Amino acid sequence: MTTYEDLLIEADNNRLVTKEKSLPVSKGRIKGDRIAIKKGMTQTEKRCILAEELGHYYTGTGDILDQSSVSNRKQELRARVHAYNRLIGLAGIIRAHKNHCHSLSETAEFLDVTEEFLSDALDYYKAKYGKGARIGNYVVYFEPYLGVLELS
Repeated sequence: MTTYEDLLIEADNNRLVTKEKSLPVSKGRIKGDRIAIKKGMTQTEKRCILAEELGHYYTGTGDILDQSSVSNRKQELRARVHAYNRLIGLAGIIRAHKNHCHSLSETAEFLDVTEEFLSDALDYYKAKYGKGARIGNYVVYFEPYLGVLELS
């Protein structure tokens, strides 16, 4: 599992300077080669935010603070999807199931993400895959609730 420290090293390897700062509005921000992470958050929160900011680095271009722009909202979603897939993914949901996680909070704790981040990721996966998706010998269901079925 990728830790917050691993993400900090990755940012450094990409010549990005990451600092914890007092941010009045957002929890994270990337501008040029600098990433700011809001002070006072848990390691889990910082991990989710830094994964998304790295998603911006890998997938985005320019200033996208104006979220009234469709193009900017698409770039924001690309960065979030990058973070969802990196920290959770369908394989992560299956791993959580195999480790007997039965609730959103247990799954979030197992995956070391916030419940809000996991919930948002599940909403995205449901929009992308519909009722469910097959991965290997498993089917991950998103409706009527999250579930995993192992096929024989």
